[in-house]
Amino acid sequence: MLVLPVRAGGADGQVVGQAMPAQLATLQDDSYLLGPGDGLDLKLFDAPELSGPLEILSDGTASLPLIGSVRLTGLSLSQANLWLTSLYRKQLLRPELQLRVVRPRPIRVALLGEVERPGLYSLTTSESSQTEGASNALNGLPTVVDAIQKAGGITQLADLRQVVLQRRLPGDRPSYKQARLNLLSLVLEGDQQQNPLLFDGDTIRIVQAAEPSAEAVELAAANLSPQQIQVNVIGEVLRPGAVQLQANTPLVQAVLAAGGPQSWRASTGNVELVRINRNGTATRQRFALNLSQGVSNTKNPPLRDGDTVVVNRSGMAVASDAIGAVSTPLTGLVNVLALVDLINKD
Repeated sequence: MLVLPVRAGGADGQVVGQAMPAQLATLQDDSYLLGPGDGLDLKLFDAPELSGPLEILSDGTASLPLIGSVRLTGLSLSQANLWLTSLYRKQLLRPELQLRVVRPRPIRVALLGEVERPGLYSLTTSESSQTEGASNALNGLPTVVDAIQKAGGITQLADLRQVVLQRRLPGDRPSYKQARLNLLSLVLEGDQQQNPLLFDGDTIRIVQAAEPSAEAVELAAANLSPQQIQVNVIGEVLRPGAVQLQANTPLVQAVLAAGGPQSWRASTGNVELVRINRNGTATRQRFALNLSQGVSNTKNPPLRDGDTVVVNRSGMAVASDAIGAVSTPLTGLVNVLALVDLINKD
């Protein structure tokens, strides 16, 4: 996991902070940042009558005894404790206190790029998601994988080696850092460091790969992928129609799932893939079936839900169908003449 230097910026895009050395900006050392909706407990050891529950309001403030409304949003717990101690020092002789989070707010994260349903998601300690194989129950603090599962899983174009996690740093003015994760290492090698816990306000960006991963077929069975997809395979196959497949199934495998090409009627060098894109446009590409070809965008592309695969007729099949279309009416006419001749003879 590579952590990149801090990127800091305000609402107007101006720089508001200094860059932090990458070696100091590790995700494991990040602190929970207080925000609206957090339920807190304040304990003043020398003034128990002032102790009690607090809640951070939507404007980022909390109302405290003696000192009134105080802004706590964007502060870590240690920063908030130091801040409140300095404020109470003006009111109390020995302001020893402890501030705790007793009811954390839901975590809202944004998922961008190559996930099935990009957008903003709210995650709690108890969630369910639909990805490969079944419904997944998410218990405990949410992680990067939990968020991806909540968004329906990755697309077949996702580059799992280049997943970017952006996180806000402590402070009232917004500043951020980025970490690059290798989820392929998590799936294939079990590297749990590539699956950090999420904080409120995190952004996960999954970029598009130039070529499908060599491990695409293995990823289809992982719970980062969506559930089964439905593909239409029509034309010169033994069982044309809708076929249920695993996500990331390549074109050749889809044709085989439909019974394979018909021996002499199918043109294995003229197979078309018709795809409706997210923006509403349609694409049509031609491929040649090659059973020894691995997953490749140019020769054996992985399929998406809703794709249509057309196995076209061979030249011999076209000629045979044309002859049949012409000869069938003539055959019927010959049969009628034979019947009339038989009646006349009787």
